[in-house]
Amino acid sequence: MPPHGRGAVMPKEKADFKALGKVLAYMKGYWPALFFALVFAALGAVATIVMPDQINELVTLIQKGIFTGIDLKEVARIGTLLISIYAVGALLSYAQQFITATITQRVARKLRHEILDKINNIPLSYFDSTTKGNLLSVVTNDVDTIAETLSSSIANILSSAVLFLGILIKMFLVNWILAFITVGIALLGFIGMGIILKVSQKYFNRKQRDLAEMNGQIEEVFSSHKMVRIYGGKSYEDEIFDKTNARLFVDNWKSQSFSRMMYAIMGFVSNLTNVAIFIVGVYFILDGSEWVTLGTITSFLIYARLFSQPLSTFAQSMTSFQQASAASKRVFGLLEQPSLSDESHKKNGFDIVKGDVSFEDVRFGYEEGKEIIHGFSASVKAGQKVAIVGPTGAGKTTLVNLLMRFYEMGSGDIKVDGVSIKDVKRAGVHDLFDMILQDTWLFNGTIKENLVYNKEGVTKEQLDQAISAVGLSHFIKTLPDGYDTVIDEAMNLSEGQKQQLTIARAMVKDSPLLILDEATSSVDTRTEAIIQKAMDELTKDRTSFVIAHRLSTIRNADIIFVLNHGDIVETGTHEELLAKNGFYAELYNSQFVNA
Repeated sequence: MPPHGRGAVMPKEKADFKALGKVLAYMKGYWPALFFALVFAALGAVATIVMPDQINELVTLIQKGIFTGIDLKEVARIGTLLISIYAVGALLSYAQQFITATITQRVARKLRHEILDKINNIPLSYFDSTTKGNLLSVVTNDVDTIAETLSSSIANILSSAVLFLGILIKMFLVNWILAFITVGIALLGFIGMGIILKVSQKYFNRKQRDLAEMNGQIEEVFSSHKMVRIYGGKSYEDEIFDKTNARLFVDNWKSQSFSRMMYAIMGFVSNLTNVAIFIVGVYFILDGSEWVTLGTITSFLIYARLFSQPLSTFAQSMTSFQQASAASKRVFGLLEQPSLSDESHKKNGFDIVKGDVSFEDVRFGYEEGKEIIHGFSASVKAGQKVAIVGPTGAGKTTLVNLLMRFYEMGSGDIKVDGVSIKDVKRAGVHDLFDMILQDTWLFNGTIKENLVYNKEGVTKEQLDQAISAVGLSHFIKTLPDGYDTVIDEAMNLSEGQKQQLTIARAMVKDSPLLILDEATSSVDTRTEAIIQKAMDELTKDRTSFVIAHRLSTIRNADIIFVLNHGDIVETGTHEELLAKNGFYAELYNSQFVNA
């Protein structure tokens, strides 16, 4: 579910460039390279600034030559000089943009790396309120927006700033009256830009959030496409999509409209400046003034164009910076989430593990003040198969999440072989477990890569043994490439085959503790019998926690924990609990009697 709810109206946003400032801080290690980019920008601007002088000289030369004859050699010299100035300016511009593009792409790479580190080092509670589509939008769309803005806008702003200052000084040196006219009209453009920037920023913020919500819904619908079809949810999903798409249209339209308005204002300012220069200049010429000539007016029209060029660049850059500011806000909203507590002082892992597990007055709640595990205490001996049963919401999965340290306990302790899991790094605790869930997880890659996931030194004999145990030997032999067959959508594995492969992967990992969560609920009876036999082999001499309601996985458990509202209400074997005729017997009779 997106942060603001599916189809919800986005909250009001204020213009905020602080997040973009944090991105710029990432460039501090590249100041020497940026200095060279600034030098190239300055040199390129200088080359542009001296160009009107040459044009003024060329115009004056031609004007005089009308009566005395044109000096073609001098015209050729000035023309060659102008071409050289253009060529040098182009080379310097390329060098400047090459440097800034390299720097900004490295910054983008660093941001993506830090986002990945943050995702791997953030409490799971964050993901309870954030969709995968939203995270994907941050990693791809938002970071790309930042990179593109920094790559283009910073390079342009560097050269435009130098050009702006250089032209400003040059204009006042040539003619201070025409310079004041040019600057005065330009100030009107700056005022208009400031007003537009203040109003339009909120729409750029909303646009990025609309994109994230749309990505979240698309990812959610595509990953559950069959269920949407089965439940006839197309109209419902279309309605949500249309609402999000409509908000995106409005916010995008408004943001782009304001951006175009800035261009229109700067275009108006540029044209107004040209008219004012021409009128005032011609007035002084007709008045007989000697310090304003036709060449002066010509060069000043070029100055005005060059002066308005940085202003147009600033307007365009402000639009890009607004988008980047909204994207940066979302990126740093993720990066600044509280990380998991530092564990550098803790043990890396357990020594030789027998498998004794004890729960000591464990208390936990997903929200403060709403406890769902109330003083849970129990002991499990090494090698025992423990079934955890109870009605929906009893705390079965929560208990396993606490055991694996996916969430931190509010109080109490869980110990493995007498060692508190709080004293061991999370990675060390996770390494204790194999986990087989109802929802299978296989990635695009070969069957072998899926089976030996993150484990080295696995032999073919070990693979054959695991595949044989789950009943897939014949299936593997029928594949053209055997273990090297690539698993993708075109392969069309059944749910049962996927589950068999995940169980084989757990066998290959061979961890001392095992968690099974509805592991056989997606397979047929025949396949379940094969898998159950494999599980019996897998759980032999291994402490196992089974979350299941199916009779086949409960009857042969060494001990059953019956949970209700976060408390153990009964413990014992299947026969013992039925004989008590208590809560478990009631649960069994209501849910399992047909089985």
